[in-house]
Amino acid sequence: MDMQKAMEMMRARAVQEQQDRLQRYRVLNERVKKGEILFTGSSLMEQFPIDELRMTEGIDAVIYNRGVGGFTTQDMLQYMEEMVFAVEPGKIFINIGTNDISRPGYLVEKLMENYGKIITMIQQRLPEAEIYMMAYYPVNEVDKLPEGEWAKGMFATRTNENIRIANQAVERLAGEMGCHYIDVNEGLTDESGRLKKEYTIEGIHMYANGYRVVLENLRKYL
Repeated sequence: MDMQKAMEMMRARAVQEQQDRLQRYRVLNERVKKGEILFTGSSLMEQFPIDELRMTEGIDAVIYNRGVGGFTTQDMLQYMEEMVFAVEPGKIFINIGTNDISRPGYLVEKLMENYGKIITMIQQRLPEAEIYMMAYYPVNEVDKLPEGEWAKGMFATRTNENIRIANQAVERLAGEMGCHYIDVNEGLTDESGRLKKEYTIEGIHMYANGYRVVLENLRKYL
């Protein structure tokens, strides 16, 4: 099998997994409690083990997770019903956009344009909901760099410098749109500003110990 065909099969499998995830959310959304807390975004939110950490840390709150791995801001705009509106939350914590940063032709202006559309849609449909826009997590492209072309492409534009610039833009957007911006990254980085290697699986996604740090940083907002 040639490389192009293998990549096409991987993309098709990823799309099917995303659709399966969305269908599970549609069924779950039929019985949610309205007015509770929602976590939503891409894989960095989907993989947040919030329910187990909430129980372990003794946090008395109902928190729904509607993250979808691989999603960009454009993808989220297409599935706002499943990822936000059907839950009808009182508080919304969002982490979406790091996959945009990884894409060829990435522009922070386009990312913010789409993010602004997401916020506008939420404010129109759920005007009473509090919106918390989370900082993007740092990466570690040195200590945990996976092998292969995928890794090289993933870190081509998904750098800590671009993440820093994007976080500044998210903070400005939050201020402009009357939302909360949360820098949840305190304690995640090493002396070089990279995501600590003991927290990350492959330089991007985190183990539960990393998410425990994030939870401590946002706990007062829950």
